[in-house]
Amino acid sequence: MDKSKLIEATAEKAASAESGRPMRTEDIERVVDTLFGTVERPGTIAEALARGESVVLGSFGGFDHADGTAAFRPGKALTEYLRGASG
Repeated sequence: MDKSKLIEATAEKAASAESGRPMRTEDIERVVDTLFGTVERPGTIAEALARGESVVLGSFGGFDHADGTAAFRPGKALTEYLRGASG
């Protein structure tokens, strides 16, 4: 799934959520770009890692910075979901 499909799927999921409030794809793209960054500027996750901070996204997982590289650690809920989805 590329970025545009991720944004489109997120907009559809948001519209079908309990609130039923649609979100514009432009707004979702702005949030994704702000979190993860673009070629032109780093996102908030990259900036936190550069400061030596870990970024924890609840049970989804987290990002760490060590030895000049970023690493993602999947959380328990994501790991359990993927194990169940593949079986």
